Amino acid sequence: MDIKILGHNHSILDHYLAEIRDTNIQTDPLRFRDNLNRIGEIFAYEISKTMQYDVEDVTTPLGVARVPKLQRQPVLATILRAGLATHNGLLRIFDRAENCFISAYRKYTEGGEFEIEFEYMASPSLDDKVVVLSDPMLASGKSMEIGYEALFSKGAPAHVHLVAIIASEEGVNYVKEKITADNVTLWLGAVDPEMTPKSYIVPGLGDAGDLAFGEKIDSK
Repeated sequence: MDIKILGHNHSILDHYLAEIRDTNIQTDPLRFRDNLNRIGEIFAYEISKTMQYDVEDVTTPLGVARVPKLQRQPVLATILRAGLATHNGLLRIFDRAENCFISAYRKYTEGGEFEIEFEYMASPSLDDKVVVLSDPMLASGKSMEIGYEALFSKGAPAHVHLVAIIASEEGVNYVKEKITADNVTLWLGAVDPEMTPKSYIVPGLGDAGDLAFGEKIDSK
């Protein structure tokens, strides 16, 4: 698995990461969602550099230009609900992409431990397609593993790009151990050193889903 950490090279991404972490700015859910959108666009731009292009003739008002055009749009997949804002940013760049939505949640035991429960997936065929699977937080890594494995119920992708804005070191190591295929790239914004006993990233940013869409009542 190839791992790319965009935050290692200073760019405007660092500013957006700072804002989504800032408790003073987090009080504005619209700004939080907009920043996740913009970060998704940055990831899409970087991923686009790895894709295949054909040179075609394009007629302009003054002549014909030979220009590279993307051969094929990827399939954009995300894990509900936290992934929606980042997904929308990716979709603004890959604006003709097919989409895949995965429903999964943390199912806690009485002792406070949890497993990731997979519920539902709406997806086109993924055979021989490039898939971008996004989830803003890679904490324990279990959600990303479940999401990745779910893709294969719809076919065998040619390549899978896994996208997380903030990851824990433990989560990164978990994903590297569980997903060993060569045709996978893990894209990260930043990697934080710790997690709480309930598997929230420290310093992280809190609950991305709640910050983007409001607090939820857990019905499970």
